[in-house]
Formats: sequence, C-alpha cells, structure tokens
Amino acid sequence: MTYADHRDRAGRRQAEQSAEGRDIGPPPPVADQPRRDGCERDFRRFCTTYFPATFALPFSADHIRVIAKIETAVLDGGLFAMAMPRGSGKTTLAECAALWALLYAHRAFVVLIGAEEGKADQLLASIKVELECNDGLYEDFPEVCYPVRALERIARRCQGQTSAGVPTYLGWVAGTLVLPTIAGSRASGGVAKAVGLTASIRGLKHKRPDGVSVRPDLVIVDDPQTDESARSASQCAYRERVLSGAVLGLAGPGKKIAGIMPCTVIAPGDVADTILDQQKHSEWQGERTRLLYGLPARLDLWDQYAEVLAESQRAGEGMGPATAWYRERREEMDAGAVAAWQERFNPDEASAIQHAMNLRIRDPIAFASEYQNEPAPLVPTELPQLEAADIGVRVNHQPRATVPAGCTRLTAFVDVQQDLLYWMVCGWEEGYTGHVVDYGTYPDQGRPYFRLAEARPTLAQAVGVSSLEGSLWAGLGRVVELLCRGEWKSAAAGGCAGLRVSRVLVDSGWGVSTPLVYRLARQSAYAGTILPSKGVGIGAARDPIDDWARREGERRGEGWVLRPGGADKPRLLIFDANHWKTFCAARLAQPMGERGALALYGDGAAQHRLLADHLASEYRVRTEGRGRVVEEWARRPDRGDNHWWDCLIGCAVAAAVEGCTLAGAGAERARGEKRETWQEKQRRKQAERRREKGYEW
Repeated sequence: MTYADHRDRAGRRQAEQSAEGRDIGPPPPVADQPRRDGCERDFRRFCTTYFPATFALPFSADHIRVIAKIETAVLDGGLFAMAMPRGSGKTTLAECAALWALLYAHRAFVVLIGAEEGKADQLLASIKVELECNDGLYEDFPEVCYPVRALERIARRCQGQTSAGVPTYLGWVAGTLVLPTIAGSRASGGVAKAVGLTASIRGLKHKRPDGVSVRPDLVIVDDPQTDESARSASQCAYRERVLSGAVLGLAGPGKKIAGIMPCTVIAPGDVADTILDQQKHSEWQGERTRLLYGLPARLDLWDQYAEVLAESQRAGEGMGPATAWYRERREEMDAGAVAAWQERFNPDEASAIQHAMNLRIRDPIAFASEYQNEPAPLVPTELPQLEAADIGVRVNHQPRATVPAGCTRLTAFVDVQQDLLYWMVCGWEEGYTGHVVDYGTYPDQGRPYFRLAEARPTLAQAVGVSSLEGSLWAGLGRVVELLCRGEWKSAAAGGCAGLRVSRVLVDSGWGVSTPLVYRLARQSAYAGTILPSKGVGIGAARDPIDDWARREGERRGEGWVLRPGGADKPRLLIFDANHWKTFCAARLAQPMGERGALALYGDGAAQHRLLADHLASEYRVRTEGRGRVVEEWARRPDRGDNHWWDCLIGCAVAAAVEGCTLAGAGAERARGEKRETWQEKQRRKQAERRREKGYEW
C-alpha cells in the first residue's frame, strides 16, 4: 500500500467517524399523540398542558377573552393589541403563542419585536429555553426538541448536525431560531427572529433548504415603547409610523400579516394608548383590561389601612398587622370594589382587592398606568411654569448669528433624532448671563413652524443615504462643520473680533446613535471640541451625581460628571437633566438686564414662536424622597416637540464644563476660603448620619 492510499483510507475513516458523531439518529416517537392533537387548535389547552408551572393559577375572565383573541389571530389572521395589568402574564402568553404557532405550523415565520433589541432577544431566549428544557414539549414534539437537546448547549454543532444522515439545518444563533428540518415534521424550517422596533426591520425573509423563500406571517410586538419614548411626542409618532408601515408590511406585497401586541399604557397619547384607540387604528382589535374594575366605596377606611401598613412596615413587622386589620373590616372595605383576577394576591395578603389597593397605596400614579392602563393626565402643578408667550419676548436686539458683547464663551449642542438634527449655539457672559445666538435643524425645513413628525425633507433625503446609520453619520458631520469651522461674528469692537465654539455636546443617549457619536468624537477634524453627552433624569429617589462613586481621571461639577475615555470609547459627559432644566428655567425667569438672565437674538417674538413652544414644552413637579426635594420635569401632553429645549440645556451644561459659574458662585473661594473636597464631604456626611442615629465614634 502506498502512502497516498494510506492517507486516503485514513481520511475516509476519519470522515466516517466524524459523520457518525454528528448524526443524532431519528427522533423518538411522540409520547402522547392524543394529548398533542387535542392542543392543536386550542391555545388555552396548549398553555395549561405544556406550561403547568407557568399557568398555575386559574385564568380570569380577562385572560380567557385575551387567549381567545390570540388564538383567532394565529389561526385566522388579524391584529390584536392587549393592554393588561403588569404581572398578568401578557408577555408569557405571547411567548406561548409563538411556540404554538411554530410547533403546529400554524405560522412559518414569527418576528418578535421589542421596544429595544435587547427586549426582543429576551423573548426569543425564553422560547429557546422552553424548547431545550420543557419535558412536556420534548415528549410530544420530539422532531423539534430532540435535535435541540442533542446540541448539548453547544450552538456550533448546528452546522454539522444530521438525523439519519440528512442535515437538520437547525439554526440556534443570537437573534434567530430556525426549527430543525426532519422528515415528516410539519414544523420543519419554522423561523423566529428577534429585532428592535427602531432597528432596520424591512425586507426580512428566510430561504429554506428546498429553495423556498418565506417571509414573516406573524409578528409579536412585546410592548412597543420604553418609559422614555412614551413621554416623547416625536418618539411616539415615529414608533407609531413604524408599526403602521414597516411592521405591517413585513409579509410582503399583497399579503396581510397577523399580529399580537402585548402592551402597557404609560402616558396619555403614547403608542399603546393610540393603538388601542379604535377611532385612530381600527385595524387593531384592542383589549384594555384592569386590575380593578371598581374602587372600594369606603376609601376613608383604606386611608386608615395605609397608616396601619406604614406603621407596621416601619416597625419591621411586615404585612401581618395590616392584613389582620383588613380581615376584621373586609366586608366593609371591599364594598364596591371589583377585582379582575380573584386569585392574584401574595401569601401575606388576604384577597385580590387588598393586593390591588396595596399597589395603589405604594404608588398611585404607577397604579393608574401599570395596572389600570388609564394613566392620569400629566398637568402642570402649582409651581411656576415656563410659558411660550413670556419666552418669546426675551430678545436682545442683536442680529442672528452675532455674539453679543461681553460673551466670553460660545457653546453648542446637537440633539439627534432619526429624521432631523436639532442644534443651538449660545454665548455666555461671566455670571451665566446667556444669549441664544443661533439655532436650527439639519436639514433646514424652510418654514417658520413645523413638527418633527412632519419633517420634509428628512435627514435621509437631504444626504442621499437611505440607511439610518449612514444618514446620521453624514448629517452629524455637516452640522459639526457648520458649528466649528470658523469664528462667529461678535458685536464687540465693531464686529472685528469673533469667537469660536469652544465646546460642542452631541446627544449620545439614543441607542442607535451612540456608537456613531462616539466615533464622531474620535474621528472628526473637530474631535477636541466634541463631547458625547447623556442627560439622566435623577429624581428624589435616586442618588445625586455628587454621591456617585468616584472614578480615576474624571471631572465633576454641579450636576455633571465627565467620565474619562477608554480603549473603545471617548470621554462621556453625564448630567442631571432635572437639575439643569430647573437651572435654565431660572435663567428664563430672571428679569432681563440682570446678571444670569437668558435672552434670544432678534427684535420680536414672532420669529421665535416655534422655539418658544419647544422651551415651554415641559412642566415641573416637586418630589420628595430619601431626604431630598427635587423638581422633576415631564412633557406636557398638550405641547409638541421639545428638542430645542434639550439643546438649551446642553449648551448650559457645556458652559459649566468650560468654567462658567452663576453670579455669586465661587465667592467664598474668591475670598480665599477653601472649597470642601470630596473626601471631606464624605466624612461630614458620615458624621451627620452617626449623629442622627444617636451615637458618635
């Protein structure tokens, strides 16, 4: 035997052994065919049969109604949106619907959409866990679950896996699931794919091994919004547009897609609230359920109960005394109340009504939105609020794009939106007297009044790039060039001396734009001027920035921290949005002519009508928690966009980073008094806490 013959023979033997190792053999037989067949067209039975631990409690009447509509959507088509109280299992029902649709081949391609991509990934991960670990599914759907278990949690085995010598084409990668192709299996090649609502979702399709290309025929939108987007009119409008356009068009030309949308109404007029409105979106069948369909008549007794509950919790006795107090008066306290799900209460509670009222006592606002799906309208409080009529007349009689005399710093901010980039340039005198020097959008809209949802042209149209990332990159480059390329004419010294923008903050808080802004801060010709920034709404219940753990190399100021860069990202400026909104509101309330007042360029209010509306688009409420009093800001439901308001905030923060201080601030240091260091501040706080507890070390 020659060496070549020996080599070929060894190679064939090795290949045969490798093929034998990859082959999992035929799947075992179905353990209980009647049980499997009985669930094929009965979604409720499928849930209770194969997920007994998940659906341990009896279903409520609301559950039964919602399950029936999900069943209709999967089997016959249609769109169904369900707003259910948090904790009612709406997401779990959506997961089970995806499994039911794929295992019985009711649907061939299911798209799982989350408000953010990570949320959709979690939904798909949960479905994968059921296929891998659920013994009931393994027994009755071995043609699907047996190849999955054979992977032994090693995803790369998918590529070579065979069953009786035939490739299974099982797909088990991040964001995608492709069910194994097994002879005789109706579920062969079924697809589930996870995407974020704001990601690129058009044109999804999958080609099977037989050459057939399939497109989505069922979409499950697991809550289309975040807490932040629900309070932004522009983000709500964008997400609503995506749902009505890209999502409903996933099935392709001439076909209708079936859809299920578990959701929670967070704020009046948000995406969920709008989709559930039959007058606005009749294509969606909406179901809005509640935890309580009627409040107790004797709310005075519940006020007394709340005091008993608070006292028992302060004493470390838990729910026991409060529940005992409730049991003694239960009949009178329950009168008038109607609980949707009688079995929903905790072991230390006596009824579903007590459980619901505990949630209401804990946070009435959250109870209205999260559990009743009827959030209270956001209305201004007794605190002084910004009004557009008062803002528009605050003019300094300087021409547009001219820096008033006395300004020593020029800062800018860019607010990043999908269709428009909003920008603003402000000049600052010592003592924080400020002037809005110029503002605008890219691309320019060419009209005095418009909303982001009506942008024409859009950013993509202006730069000629259809992709979101490409259009944002091109637009950001052009805006930064506009802001930084030269000196801005000054009104001082006859206009001979100009100022350059010393700091440009670019909003990096939107997940899609974050890597682009980071790259811009590294690669731009003006990299030394650009800082990625992120505003964080720090309420009374959260630690202020001053109390955050210190990092080596960072800079701090009042309500802001500049984090040092690393190998994979540049420096990042984080600021307390609530603090700086209150600060800027004070500048807009300061009488004109006084130090620390803020003015707009020009001679009259008419040219700033849209800007004034942006600056008056939010209201403040005073909140207390953990010994702090904070003014928190929220969008007014009756107002439009707020993007130039964000720009003004950013310009003010940038001025602080550049060393600007409010009139009178730092006077102690000017007199030679030493400023308290961070270490001294921590020691002082520790001493105060020890004194409060009644002992001193």
